[in-house]
Amino acid sequence: MTTVLAATGATYLYLCYAWLLSAIISGELARSKGYSEKAGLGTGLLLSVLGPIIWMAIPPKDETAEWHERKPWQRRHKPREAEMAGEAAGEHGETAISK
Repeated sequence: MTTVLAATGATYLYLCYAWLLSAIISGELARSKGYSEKAGLGTGLLLSVLGPIIWMAIPPKDETAEWHERKPWQRRHKPREAEMAGEAAGEHGETAISK
């Protein structure tokens, strides 16, 4: 009887990981499409594996959504130090980075 419970425990652990991973993926998809991350997390937690599939089908909220510039599977652009200094210097004058 103990081995049966141990085998089902491992299965339930993997199912819990899949459930949480679908919530994370749904939250990221919702955020990148311009919706709140809470809506994505709720969809992923309630509908489990169907959550990310549903968020792939939902259109972006507006034209300024991150989804139009970068898909979720692409890496985010990390701003270089020179770009940060240029933006900061243009807005507020000289910064510590540009000195």
